[in-house]
Amino acid sequence: MWKAFAAGAAAAGIGCLLRSEYEKNHFVVEETVVSSTKIQREKRFVFLTDVHDKEFGPGNEKLLKAVAEAEPDGILIGGDLMVSKGNGDLSASFRLMEGLAKLGPVFYSLGNHEMRLGLERETYGGKYEELMKRAEELGITMLVDRTAPFSEDVWITGVDLHPSFYKKLFLERPVRMPEHYLEDKLGTCEKSRFQILLIHSPLYLKECAGWGADLSLCGHFHGGTVQIPGLGGLMTPQYQFFLPWCAGTFEEQGKKMIVGRGVGTHSINIRFNDKPQILVIRLTPEKGSGGRPA
Repeated sequence: MWKAFAAGAAAAGIGCLLRSEYEKNHFVVEETVVSSTKIQREKRFVFLTDVHDKEFGPGNEKLLKAVAEAEPDGILIGGDLMVSKGNGDLSASFRLMEGLAKLGPVFYSLGNHEMRLGLERETYGGKYEELMKRAEELGITMLVDRTAPFSEDVWITGVDLHPSFYKKLFLERPVRMPEHYLEDKLGTCEKSRFQILLIHSPLYLKECAGWGADLSLCGHFHGGTVQIPGLGGLMTPQYQFFLPWCAGTFEEQGKKMIVGRGVGTHSINIRFNDKPQILVIRLTPEKGSGGRPA
């Protein structure tokens, strides 16, 4: 009996590992619509987060083909293109950046891995400066605590969160965001325009809405690693369990936050019921707003 149970458990474990390997190598393209009276004409964005050096085919050709087929007006990167471990190799990130820059305007906000390149210079040398220089050469807009206009009706902001916001639960709880933290870093939100905020961690929906972001885009949680029907994501990279906002769309004070499942993995190299995601976001005029459809 015990042998049969052990054999069954081993077979189930092997099956789960094989399924995880399959999922890690097969992304999905998903679309969501956000409407607002501030939007004058429809716009399409592709949102990528937590790539972590993952490549689908040589030079990430499959991912780039999927982005191109979405015909985006702009491409938004939510941080963690690379894995800042070892020597902090940026070659895969640069290949992806080069490919994306050919497909449309790219806006790139930093995650905790890019931040680590800048903070731990004894380990990574000039990798942070190398990243910034290459982005400038490619015409990529780096949003490090700043705002860039995309169009007359849409502005995009990126915030670089302090390392304390990424602490692991078993070591020390992530800090609460001080009341005026976003305003101190970013200035006052221009509320007459549709404001997109790229903020890597999804833990601060209330604060993002309070600042005035109409749409906050996040990642960091990798979809919870394992998606359990009815329960959501199992575990975040900060070792928080069953958080309800590991992936999906959430709302606070009439403002929305979309948490992407990300593209790659790193230390916890597992995905189960949690395929890599390329997210297409359609911004549309809300009915009765007087906006002009494209």
